[in-house]
Amino acid sequence: MPNPTQRVTKLFVQTFGTKADNLYLAPGRVNLIGEHTDYNDGFVLAAAINFHIIIAIKRRDDNLFRATSDAFPNSVKEWRFGDEASMNPEDGWVNYLKAFTSATAMTGLDAYGMDIAIVSDVPLDAGLSSSAALEIAFGTALNDVNQWQFSPLAIAQIAQRGETQYMGRFCGMMDQMVSALGEQDHALLIDCLDLDGEPVAIPDNLSLIIIDSKVERHGLDDKISQRQLECQQAADFFGLDALRHVSMMQLENAESQMDPVLYRRARHVISENQRTQSAGRALEQANLKRLGELMAQSHESIRDDFEMSAPEVDTLVDIVQEVIGDQGGVRMTGRGLGGCVVVLTEHELSDAVVNAVEEQYQAKTGLEAQVYLCSASDGAQRVNQSNS
Repeated sequence: MPNPTQRVTKLFVQTFGTKADNLYLAPGRVNLIGEHTDYNDGFVLAAAINFHIIIAIKRRDDNLFRATSDAFPNSVKEWRFGDEASMNPEDGWVNYLKAFTSATAMTGLDAYGMDIAIVSDVPLDAGLSSSAALEIAFGTALNDVNQWQFSPLAIAQIAQRGETQYMGRFCGMMDQMVSALGEQDHALLIDCLDLDGEPVAIPDNLSLIIIDSKVERHGLDDKISQRQLECQQAADFFGLDALRHVSMMQLENAESQMDPVLYRRARHVISENQRTQSAGRALEQANLKRLGELMAQSHESIRDDFEMSAPEVDTLVDIVQEVIGDQGGVRMTGRGLGGCVVVLTEHELSDAVVNAVEEQYQAKTGLEAQVYLCSASDGAQRVNQSNS
């Protein structure tokens, strides 16, 4: 099968009848620990992965954008810079591009239009942030074409602002930052309050495994909105902007006065922030036993206090935990109600993990999981076509 750069080059020529100027890519990401903390100004420990969105572009002399995707190869979407119109949910993937140009236009900048072809090997609907990868690949290309000289962090901020303002999706900065700033063989410990990202080396004896539970997720966006509201209500109880600023002692002292649901939501976020910082240190020190304990506590918290896991995901975590013991960690990753689990464990246990999942998961749940053996990747970049 042709590689993604060959596929996107072919798609561009087939769609627009000419060769592209340049190719750009941006990776998906997996969150190792720090779930639902980013929109609470907390901490996350995530890694860009070696699955990418790759786009081929050709600069235009006007401000028209024309875009096609290999997922919908006979469809070309068009809009003009600064004239994106209001968001139509039926437009799907192109809304992420329009959101970026809309947010950029609001800064007062002008931009050249582009013809764009898009190819992806980021698994869809698995919680690996193909949408952020699309935004960041596109933003990186737009920045390059117009010579704006935005930093990768600035591109991530514009992407997040576009989702919030144009698409009406309140989201944290984790996905965009990791896709823009990822480093090969490293995770990124991000402070979502000051947007500081610290690379943390992933020991070279560890395998990074992502397992898609294949659970169908229903009502996820509504549930996320509800959790965001509950977190804000808990922060409001303390008269603070975000749960980041509430200590565990403050929370425990207020338990008798708080709504029990809000208390549990806050307990997850506050304890998860502590776990995430500790996990960064454990990973740096290659302390697998400690890392595994923290990932297990994280999963229990997201399951019990935040109520965003699913029985099939819990089963998958139990199957993997039985194999790896204290030689690594496993937990649900992503927004929840299904999606993936992430595993960090010794290389020699990788085959045993895969075999256990294949032998037990379908028998116990009726679902067939998809296993991805990954590595931590660099962030967004222009592709050197001579090597593609």
